[in-house]
Amino acid sequence: MTFLKKAKLLFMLTALGTVTPTLANDKSEEAPLLLIGASFANATMPYFDNLQAPLGGIAINGGRYLSLGNALIRERRLSGHLINEGQAGATTFDRLTCFPGPECVGPGWEGYEKQLTKALSRVKTAQGNYTAKYIVIIRGNDCNHPDAFGIPMAETSECSIEQMHQYTDTFVSVAKRALAAGITPIFSSPPKYENIDWETLRQRFNWPWIVSKENYEQFADIRLSRLRQEVPEALFLNIWKGFTPMDDGLHPDRKTMQRAAKRIAKAIKRDQKHQSSTEY
Repeated sequence: MTFLKKAKLLFMLTALGTVTPTLANDKSEEAPLLLIGASFANATMPYFDNLQAPLGGIAINGGRYLSLGNALIRERRLSGHLINEGQAGATTFDRLTCFPGPECVGPGWEGYEKQLTKALSRVKTAQGNYTAKYIVIIRGNDCNHPDAFGIPMAETSECSIEQMHQYTDTFVSVAKRALAAGITPIFSSPPKYENIDWETLRQRFNWPWIVSKENYEQFADIRLSRLRQEVPEALFLNIWKGFTPMDDGLHPDRKTMQRAAKRIAKAIKRDQKHQSSTEY
């Protein structure tokens, strides 16, 4: 149905007294959506006390990048109420920045536990409840490159199975914390390895290594299989289907990000409809 047809139908329903204009268009009371993650979620590096920030506080592509947070705000199916605590460059754990090296320095990034704590604090009521109903948890930089460990880059190598499980522990932990607050976690499969130009990314920062296809896919399998088993109440999507990066080889281009936001919005509306039907 086209927008014009929808407008005509709404006008007719309003004229018949079936729908009031205020209730039909007002989204001011819709629950906020929470978002945590890294640069796919938020385009900017975090600033801390005394204007200290990793990598000088830069934004992805000099600010010419539509992050998932901004795409979700623009998504017409949603209200635009978004609490985005993601940090460009983040991993699941707190860490220092080690690029360009050789030493690691602060202030670095906050991990997902702190991001979630901040997000929950934004939506907590005086009665101790939370106004949010869903949280999108986007995969970070864990295991992707040598500046994702918080130790000198020369001492790093591809993630071990133990490290993959350790990082997945954090995903499980934040998801269960969200559920305990009455908030449904939303996860996605990562982009396909071959859809990212890893060599362009490696050369841009002159990193000694970049994640291999085997390591990337193994981590994805461990993370998603454990989440499905340990947090079955979560919603599992594939928001990055048809992923196309920007010129930097890594970050989603505008159309990819808009599609991702639409898929999240549709999943939320579908889940809300399902929950409403099961209440009767």
